Amino acid sequence: MSVSLEEAKAHLRLIDEDDAEDGLITGLIEAAVGYVSEYLGDDLPEQMPAPVRAAVLLLVADLFENRERQSVGVGSYQQNPTFQLLLNPYRSNEVF
Repeated sequence: MSVSLEEAKAHLRLIDEDDAEDGLITGLIEAAVGYVSEYLGDDLPEQMPAPVRAAVLLLVADLFENRERQSVGVGSYQQNPTFQLLLNPYRSNEVF
């Protein structure tokens, strides 16, 4: 099963009754799933392994908390190393 809105909201520690950000969070889930899929080099299975699900939630949280990130200099954004540790075992080794 893909990451649900409810699961993402729980991860973000948002109150269930607060639906003001639901549209934003749904978009962030879609963006995170798309990014993780590209990073792995394959479509995500409906039943995601726990580390892949954790990486999607980690990315959703980063996008939610840092939605107005300011960058100083080229390449100043650093990807969370936990993201890579969670996903690298699932990454496709194909060269395009």
